[in-house]
Amino acid sequence: MTRRFFALFTLLIAIASLIAACGGAPTTTAPTAAPAGQPTAAPEGKKFTIGISNPFISSEYRTQMIQSLIEVNKEYMERGITNELVIESADTDVAGQIQQLQNLINKGVDAILVNPSDVNGLNDTLQEAINKGIIVISVDQELNTPGVYNVGIDQKEWAKISARWLAEKLGGQGNIVLIEGFPGHPANVARMDGVEEVLKEYPGIKVLGRETGKWDEATGQQVMSNFLASFPNLDGYWTQDGMAIGAMQAVMAANPPKWPILVGEGRCQFLQLWDQRLKEDPNFETIAVANPPGVSPTGLRIAVNMLMGKQVDKSKLGGANGLSFVIPVPVIVTKENFQEVFTTMCKDKPATYLLDGIMTDEEVQQFFLK
Repeated sequence: MTRRFFALFTLLIAIASLIAACGGAPTTTAPTAAPAGQPTAAPEGKKFTIGISNPFISSEYRTQMIQSLIEVNKEYMERGITNELVIESADTDVAGQIQQLQNLINKGVDAILVNPSDVNGLNDTLQEAINKGIIVISVDQELNTPGVYNVGIDQKEWAKISARWLAEKLGGQGNIVLIEGFPGHPANVARMDGVEEVLKEYPGIKVLGRETGKWDEATGQQVMSNFLASFPNLDGYWTQDGMAIGAMQAVMAANPPKWPILVGEGRCQFLQLWDQRLKEDPNFETIAVANPPGVSPTGLRIAVNMLMGKQVDKSKLGGANGLSFVIPVPVIVTKENFQEVFTTMCKDKPATYLLDGIMTDEEVQQFFLK
């Protein structure tokens, strides 16, 4: 990510920090520093071990997330602060993720970064980890779980950005369909709540259908193809993540006389499709809101600082229980900045690369007391 994007990143962090916690005080107090008995820095011979629990590997987002976690952790390994990450990563259900967490607890990790597959299903196991003095941070998805910190974007607000763009481009009128991720998944629940909240402001927009694309490009393409066949005069659609690539490919294949107004994804592959469409229709426009995998390595930096005894400044936190490090969206791509983003952030990057932003160790200090 370029320095000019981080300048915006830091400014937005200051705004996000003003978000007040809307829930009551948690019944269990989360540690604001290292667990009892931990040193305030890693002395010679003592290194911290961080565990990762990831229950979904069938997406480029998670692949980029894991790789970035490994790369950022190497910085701390070279400084003698951490050991290699203990990674539990596989496609699994809630019971399987509970087993992942149990494995990490049994291996004696000092902190756990968990990308949760369920809003409440992991609570007892996460509480067990906290009771053992382990710092627990939920990344990418916010959990309203006492004692668990969260690091990520505001998923609801993230979805509202593109939903409002779509509604405004439709002029508040028209027939649309929605392609969502896994129903019940914390991020999907928050996102769909945001979309519904926006659409309530536009009664002239009718939702003709809603289907899951399972956060999968091929599934998203099939779902969109089915929608196009059922609703040939569709005015627009909203979707998210890699499904946006499949959905646009379905529209490109069908090439209807009137293209629906569509929502895209902050990934270089989607921007390539965008560029391709512009060559055919110079008036084409869409929106791509970055969903940065970098929130997880940012969470790792926060965990390391906590393990080293840094005190969290809770006045900088937000979320449902006041324990969320709210990370702003690093970039929003529209017709105004498409060329700049496409030619800079996607330069020399594979098509699978998601537009990203990882805070530096210096930048995360804003979340800690001086």
